[in-house]
Amino acid sequence: MGNTTAGGPKAPKDPTKKRPAVYLMLDDVIEGMRREDGSYAEICFLEGRVKAKITALEPQMPEEIAGALQTCPGLRRYVHSIGVTATAQEKELLSEKLQFSLNCRREKDYGGTVYRTEVPLNGQEAVIELADYPESELDTALASFRMQFDRYMTAKMTIVFYLNDGYEVPELTPDPPVDFESVEYRTMIGASLMQEGNLFRLKRAIAKARRGEDVTIAYIGGSITQGAGAKPIGTNSYAHQSFLAFRNRFGAGDGSNVHFVKAGVGGTPSELGLCRYENEILRGGEVQPDIVVIEFAVNDAGDETNGVCYESLALMAAKGPGAPAVVLLFAVFMDDFNLQDRLACVGENYGFPMVSLKNAVTPQFYQEKPVLTKRQYFYDLYHPSNTGHRIMADCLDYLWERADASKEEFSEADYGKTPVIGNIYQSLRVFTRADVRAAGGDGTEYVRETGNSGAKEAGKVLRAVKCLSAGSFAGTDREVQYVERDADSFATPEFPDNWMHAGGEGSESFSMTICCRDLLLIYKDSGDRRFGAAEAWVDGIRTRVIDPLEVGWNHCNAYIIHTGESAAEHQVELRLADAERNFTILGFGYTE
Repeated sequence: MGNTTAGGPKAPKDPTKKRPAVYLMLDDVIEGMRREDGSYAEICFLEGRVKAKITALEPQMPEEIAGALQTCPGLRRYVHSIGVTATAQEKELLSEKLQFSLNCRREKDYGGTVYRTEVPLNGQEAVIELADYPESELDTALASFRMQFDRYMTAKMTIVFYLNDGYEVPELTPDPPVDFESVEYRTMIGASLMQEGNLFRLKRAIAKARRGEDVTIAYIGGSITQGAGAKPIGTNSYAHQSFLAFRNRFGAGDGSNVHFVKAGVGGTPSELGLCRYENEILRGGEVQPDIVVIEFAVNDAGDETNGVCYESLALMAAKGPGAPAVVLLFAVFMDDFNLQDRLACVGENYGFPMVSLKNAVTPQFYQEKPVLTKRQYFYDLYHPSNTGHRIMADCLDYLWERADASKEEFSEADYGKTPVIGNIYQSLRVFTRADVRAAGGDGTEYVRETGNSGAKEAGKVLRAVKCLSAGSFAGTDREVQYVERDADSFATPEFPDNWMHAGGEGSESFSMTICCRDLLLIYKDSGDRRFGAAEAWVDGIRTRVIDPLEVGWNHCNAYIIHTGESAAEHQVELRLADAERNFTILGFGYTE
């Protein structure tokens, strides 16, 4: 008998003890998009969102555990290890890996413990054992996940917290797949149509598309319209999918006569939508849309005018170039929130078609046998998953279908009716540093020529601004908000032509003389502690203090700094509260 002590089979190790598990992500699609620094990554922000993400996946999760896992002390108390699984959706990339990190926040800064691991993209689980990292009393909240790739790709990811000994939680039961062909699904989609409204313009766009004439469908809204939660964001957003549905239904030949414009910007209400419409929908006069879909029903809690900006934006579109059909789209958050009860009166007043995701999906979430669950519809607390974006697109496609099938004769609607909330910003105009340059100045000073036959009309700023001095706001901020436009998978900057005061670079105010009725300041919010507040002064009266750190992340914002009964000349000044801090002016909106 030969030697059996070497070369023979080895017994497998004892299996790892299966610990109770709390899921934070379950087969969610992630996208390694190119970031501003050239890397390919997806970042998932967690502060204040962990409990809702956990309970959306497992509604029976004990509230004590779900709530505690939002904090770093809670993580260390309950969690033994973190399991991360990812599978590349492109087969040729299954041999690659991604770098995963869970980032903690500290009370006084954003530097905290970072839990890291390398994750194979072939479905093999990588595990982070918390005991391998020293516990820090300075860590307060779970801030974010970052998944970094070597190139652009998409993958399905699951993240699970394995609990310490002594803790038990309900076992997760997977949802059955959504049956998109079922009668129940079609009934749910049909419930989204709040109002067909006046279909005159929508039917006109359909007829143009069938004749082979150019038709443009444009979308303006917040992060949902930008495509947040859709992977890939450029093609799986509800906007792009519903555009394709229209093109496939009505486009002539290969459908190339139907065109797509997308202008969604995360974290912004219709107040900023007003400031973006001319540049991002009309593209400086190059685009005359036939259909404009407006999606701000979940973002307008931040609208300081409580609907006046929303109604003004709808009328700006309806009465603007192209005379488009305006469609009001009401998205919904995971907690069933939206503002359709406040905003639907706008659609009712002017006959705009209205589509509500709240009416479609929310009631069935609470049925004994729902068509789909919240964890299937939502990617996170606020944004739809790929499934959710498909449902949003199907709801709009149902409107396209119903409009085409309608035999009712419509005439042009009356958009000059008395407003139901307010319309004072419907003629808002916007200028940035680029417009001041175009008007003849260098971005620092400009004085309008007046009173002589040789005076030259040099741009829109000439009709309002008589004198502008940037003072110490002489720099240009390159770290602005980036968004994906149209069907792009890459992001481009919002308001890149701006005036920035860099801390320590002087203390002179930004000042101008402008003839206007209302004036809005467009500025940059930031999470960078180097930024600080500025004061808006109009005619020697301080009208507003703007704190860019109030929201805590880098994005665009707009505030009203003056409103009046009629147009008049005003002296406007932006003063620094602390000249050692940064502040960025992105532009101004005004009415005449």
